[in-house]
Amino acid sequence: MMIFDADGAIFGRVSTTVAKALLKGEDVVVVNAEKIIISGDPTQTVDRFKVRRALVNKANPQHAPHFPRRPDMLVRRMFRGMLPFYKQTGRDAYKRLKVYMEVPTEFEAQMAKATKFEKKVPRKFITILDISRELGWYGNKE
Repeated sequence: MMIFDADGAIFGRVSTTVAKALLKGEDVVVVNAEKIIISGDPTQTVDRFKVRRALVNKANPQHAPHFPRRPDMLVRRMFRGMLPFYKQTGRDAYKRLKVYMEVPTEFEAQMAKATKFEKKVPRKFITILDISRELGWYGNKE
């Protein structure tokens, strides 16, 4: 089992590492998912997420893609885009992925061995937590 601490890491770097580990057959746990950074202009990033969330199928709206608002579920869905989800290997890899906000008590002892990513903060960025709040998620008011 591999544990990744995504605190302050850029999403693209986290997702490539996680996707490669999943496709190799590893069980992967990502903690601090709400602190992942997406680089770029925050307003444009939020607008892209809002457009994606508003997609509807005219004939049957329940057949439209569903994008979550909660940070850990949003990150898990974003990792899905890095996997060949429509093949059996991608679906099996996606089942081996666990994403958590903060650090659960069951993994606190193993955090010393967790893989940490370089904290390279770009000039313009937004966190997953801020995106989730813009999309309408109201949990964990800090």
